[in-house]
Amino acid sequence: MGDARYRALSLWHDTVPDDLTPRAGLPGTRGEHIADADVAIVGGGLTGLWTAYYLTELDPALRIVVLEKEIAGFGASGRNGGWCSALFPASAAALERRHGRDAAVRMRRAMVDTVAEVGRVVAAEGIECDWAAGGTLTLARSAVQLAAARAEVALAAAYGVDELTLHALAGPGAAHPSVLRETPRKSGVSRETHSGETASRETRSGETAGAAGRAAGTAGTGGAPQALDAPRTLDAPRTLDAPRTLGAPRTSGAARTLGAPRTSGAARTLGARGALAVVHDPACARVHPAKLVRGLARVVERRGVTIHEQTEVLDWERGRVRTARGDVHAGAVVVALEGYGATLPRTHRRVLPLYSLMIATEPLPASVWDSIGIAHGETFADYRHLIVYGQRTADDRFAFGGRGARYHWGSTIRPAYDRSDRVFAHLKRALDDLFPQAAPYAVTHRWGGPLGVPRDWHAGVTFENGIATAGGYVGDGLSTTNLAGRTLADLITGAASDLTTLAWVGHRSPDWEPEPLRFLGANLGLAATGLADAEERMTHRPSLAAHLTAPLTGH
Repeated sequence: MGDARYRALSLWHDTVPDDLTPRAGLPGTRGEHIADADVAIVGGGLTGLWTAYYLTELDPALRIVVLEKEIAGFGASGRNGGWCSALFPASAAALERRHGRDAAVRMRRAMVDTVAEVGRVVAAEGIECDWAAGGTLTLARSAVQLAAARAEVALAAAYGVDELTLHALAGPGAAHPSVLRETPRKSGVSRETHSGETASRETRSGETAGAAGRAAGTAGTGGAPQALDAPRTLDAPRTLDAPRTLGAPRTSGAARTLGAPRTSGAARTLGARGALAVVHDPACARVHPAKLVRGLARVVERRGVTIHEQTEVLDWERGRVRTARGDVHAGAVVVALEGYGATLPRTHRRVLPLYSLMIATEPLPASVWDSIGIAHGETFADYRHLIVYGQRTADDRFAFGGRGARYHWGSTIRPAYDRSDRVFAHLKRALDDLFPQAAPYAVTHRWGGPLGVPRDWHAGVTFENGIATAGGYVGDGLSTTNLAGRTLADLITGAASDLTTLAWVGHRSPDWEPEPLRFLGANLGLAATGLADAEERMTHRPSLAAHLTAPLTGH
């Protein structure tokens, strides 16, 4: 398995300026005691590598070994949508219900600070990963989606952390302003969107929408519509606030500038078909994920960390990791497998491997991008139920992904599941519908892979009896892995920090149901998301199907 096989994994692997020939594996045989370490990390993705990085920050003398079945960045860490965002699988409202309001606010602050922290490390370590922090644009393309957008912005304002803003749009792709006067009645719909590593943005009606309505000064049940801001203007470049005490970077530094300025005072125009409005979230950066994860691997190697690739882990216990090429004895073991944890008996039902697929177009001319209105550094999505997400790459392609691939019996993961002609065709239709300017341009890359979904859709980090775990990101892992790495490093070394008291520390999700319940529930939920979008298009009301299937996603 050489460089060529790994180049075919994704656009990102195909374009990373790196030799993908695997590093040497452990040199022994099964059952043989091969190596000793202070910390053995199972998995060469971002969770494992960030943990190694921050462990070397706290104690450079630690002997750290990373064990990877394929190559560093083989899985979701190298194939995702390239959103370094503040998104977390559980919404602030869900966190408040489970952990209390203060804990929810602290978690949101930690996530926003994490975007700045990743940018700090990228700059400090010289990792060239096409980092450009322009925020996320989420489009509302119907009256129902506009109501969801308003609720999300109001809910963010109620918690006082995320700086979301709602703007009307100008330009030929925008809908007639009269549509903005339509306000659907509130329903008990549970609505969620996941974009980014393939990423997550969640806005709930019912309890949450009611709170959002109160925060916006409305009853949340109809009445006069909330006014939209004037068509979006191009402000001076935004900056992320200096990180707060909670989740602060380990070294201080100036606040990072988000994006480059455009023409000052010009109205914002997006060439999206039928768009009514857009929500801007400044806490997101566009990245090339394979460049990030491969660059981070080189950084930790320079710090003395040993990475063994082509080394399949079979099991672990306190003080030992068993691989097909020998055993590593270690004072602490970190399990960082995300969706691939479903392939091992010990973690088979702790996570569900849900596939997300992507396409990339050939590069588009600058004049076409001008008509589309997406700048470098800006990621984008909309408020549909069957999730889509995208970015403008550094070389001017669309990289666009979404859900739609079915869950496979027994949580199996196979290379053939990374590709589905049906889903790829759906993604091209969705992209062309959203941005008609993309229609003439060919798709050059098609790929996919599994992400990890816990039963309650709540990511967690744990450290108990010498075993550390982190995961359950539901596609929001590109940034959340950094927070996990910092937190695990503190837990393992016993360092006192605000991070070790965050709401997700010590959280363990319940196991998924056995088959056939897991298969039926997962695929029913997938079918319901597509049905929900069709229902809203036909009825112009929030989807009853989404409301009825919400318990299947643990909400």
